[in-house]
Amino acid sequence: MKVKSIVSGIVSIVAACSVSIGAQWATHPDPSVPRDAQGKVRMDAPTPRTADGKPDFSGVWQRANSGPPRGTGPGGREGQGGGAAGRGAPGGQAAPAAQAPAAPAADAPAAPAAGGRAAGGGDTNAAFGGGRGGVQLEPPTEGFPFDPNGPPVATFFEAGGNIPGGLPYTPWAAEIRKQRLAIQARDNPDAMCMPMGFLQFHQQPQPRMIIQTPKMILIEYEANYGIRHIYLDGRKLPPQGEPQPWWYGYSVGRWEGDTLVVETNNLRGAEDSPYDGWLDVNGSPYSQQAKFTERIRRLNYGHLQIDMTLEDPKAYTKPFTVRVDQRVVPNGELIEFVCNENQQFRRRIKID
Repeated sequence: MKVKSIVSGIVSIVAACSVSIGAQWATHPDPSVPRDAQGKVRMDAPTPRTADGKPDFSGVWQRANSGPPRGTGPGGREGQGGGAAGRGAPGGQAAPAAQAPAAPAADAPAAPAAGGRAAGGGDTNAAFGGGRGGVQLEPPTEGFPFDPNGPPVATFFEAGGNIPGGLPYTPWAAEIRKQRLAIQARDNPDAMCMPMGFLQFHQQPQPRMIIQTPKMILIEYEANYGIRHIYLDGRKLPPQGEPQPWWYGYSVGRWEGDTLVVETNNLRGAEDSPYDGWLDVNGSPYSQQAKFTERIRRLNYGHLQIDMTLEDPKAYTKPFTVRVDQRVVPNGELIEFVCNENQQFRRRIKID
């Protein structure tokens, strides 16, 4: 079936791209990495700082879960769906995988419910919106403790997987998401070797490298060779529609204490093409009117936390905020991710 072919293709690609970094490059130990007497990395060591006293975000980072986990062990992506399984173990701790195995992925997606949210107890954190999703798309990454006072944690397939009631779609956005799910999200830019939205980049299993200078932060995403420039030189966010829209928009940052506040607008939206304006894998859209605000904190040596707010009156009835966490990869390096096949990918897995 087409759904099985698509899932098999995605799993094969991610498996190929999830090879240990150490297997690709010779290890070059960084003497600045904090270690204990036994030589183990101290992930809870104090936050590194730059010469001017700002938190230093530099390094290679891997996505790590901090949401109410369930089902698949460390780093599990399952959302907070209906029923006891969706609530996870007491205290937000992951239940042992042996006690809560993931169900097999459904052969066909469930029909979207009202507002574009998939049916099935509110759990939309699965490929193409149907079922519970039994395919693990990345090696487990050690998660962080769940913070019940923080914003809902975004999930890989579904930005609103932990938001009660789901994302507040407008009718325009709900219809676009419905259309994307109806074709099993085959136009997702990740599958087309095209630039992805920020939240998909933040959620990718492939790592990303942050390079921080006093006037700019550069983020290199291994996935699809994504790259972002965040200006720290005091410039203001330009008016919407003034610069030419970019896939990654126009980003300016400012420090509020130890929090870096990054505002981004002038993005390509879902109006531009079928491959633009994808907030998550399942196709929740954003429009040309979107403005993203990221509040980025390095809580200690090993933990980077990103709270992302989306304001987009064309796509959502109100702003909403979700959280993504990253874990540092000591001595990590990015490897090449050359993705130039475009529609050849579609033919090879027999979508077209």
